[in-house]
Amino acid sequence: MTRLFLCALLLPALALSAPPSAPYPGGIAVIALGPYAERPDVRFRSNPVLVTREEDGWVAVVGIPLDEPTGTATLLVGDQGIEFEIEPHKYREQHLTVKPSYVNPDPAALERIGRESALIAAAKNHFSSEAPPALRLQAPVPGKRSDSFGSRRFFNGEPRSPHRGMDISGGRGTPIGAPLDGKVLLTGNFYFTGNAVFLDHGAGLVSLYAHLDSIAVAEGDVVRTGDKLGEVGATGRVTGAHLHFATYLNGTPVNPALLLVPRRQ
Repeated sequence: MTRLFLCALLLPALALSAPPSAPYPGGIAVIALGPYAERPDVRFRSNPVLVTREEDGWVAVVGIPLDEPTGTATLLVGDQGIEFEIEPHKYREQHLTVKPSYVNPDPAALERIGRESALIAAAKNHFSSEAPPALRLQAPVPGKRSDSFGSRRFFNGEPRSPHRGMDISGGRGTPIGAPLDGKVLLTGNFYFTGNAVFLDHGAGLVSLYAHLDSIAVAEGDVVRTGDKLGEVGATGRVTGAHLHFATYLNGTPVNPALLLVPRRQ
């Protein structure tokens, strides 16, 4: 691998469709690559990265894992390494009370969780060759959006993994719309997420809708922006009805707020 000892150009905004660059754990680094003749092969931590074309050349849109150390990181472009800086970011704590079975599952539940984890991991890491039609998403429901992404969570006083999505308020039965064109990767009822839908938007951009009351699509369905995916509910590990909305880039969860079209002031 050839390492380029220069700082990558991190771009705050490249076009109307591009998300802002927020190069911190759980964020997105938007990195200019230059005018390659063809779409370059780009990888971060061995995972393929979404690459889109802009007026001045190709751009990598890199999801940064929540547990990624801050400091200098390397993006692999073909056989060349481009360095960029990952900035520190502080997340808050979140304390929740749920049924004890969702904190310390019994052996049967653990077996179920293990089976489901493989399916869910495959969906999150899915990478299709076709690029997304856009890189900004419409809100799947119109409710209040939480800022709990990345928060360190305690269930019944016990520490668990950070929150990897955005909770959006909504009463049971509220319709959920696709935020962008895509294809249904996976649906089902899972132990922690309850009724859930995963969408593939292309090139490693995947979205998740969890805790649904009902599901209105099937695996393999092609959906357009605004198509109904299901209805808000309270299935799985929840404290009440809401939509858990998550987004993934190159297999890692990133803050959905960075991809959503900004609210009108």
